[in-house]
Amino acid sequence: MTGAAEDPKVSPRAALLFQGAIGVVGLVAILVVGIPVHNDGMSAGAAIFWGLAGSLATYGVIMLLTRIPALSGDSWQGQMEKLHRFATDYSWPVLISLAALAGVGEELLFRGALQGWLVWHLNDALAIAAAAVLFGLVHYLSFTYFVIATALGLVLGVVYWLTGSLLLVMVWHGVYDMIALYSLRRYPHWFGVH
Repeated sequence: MTGAAEDPKVSPRAALLFQGAIGVVGLVAILVVGIPVHNDGMSAGAAIFWGLAGSLATYGVIMLLTRIPALSGDSWQGQMEKLHRFATDYSWPVLISLAALAGVGEELLFRGALQGWLVWHLNDALAIAAAAVLFGLVHYLSFTYFVIATALGLVLGVVYWLTGSLLLVMVWHGVYDMIALYSLRRYPHWFGVH
């Protein structure tokens, strides 16, 4: 789905259907297994505020990490070039929809269903870590990218565990993706893409 020259471009409809299907799988798993999804008293406004704040902070940290020479080698630049092509392959409405669907769907699946189910069978820390590693593997482009995605999964998992707010992590993830796609498309030179 990167839109790389060697890979056929996935149609916008297929990309949207795939991302939406992830959310359906997560929601069905939550409903069928009976995993409790709750909001420990956090208002929707507070969840949205903290989700926005978290996404901005996460993006800032990741931008700082990309300035570390060991993380910004040829492999990283190649990944950013692929992600830049992905961001330019689709229209803004499709990109915004993909980011929103990723935020909702992936958080339903990884935090709500998977982490929620694992908490029943493991201790909380192992459940968060296992869900984060699986999240990282699904986003695997390279080892560095896997580590960064896993770290983001850990952060989202801990935030969900602390707050009980699935809405908060959905907003955090979706807005982060929107910021990243916008930046990759509008300011590719920030990522070493020319």
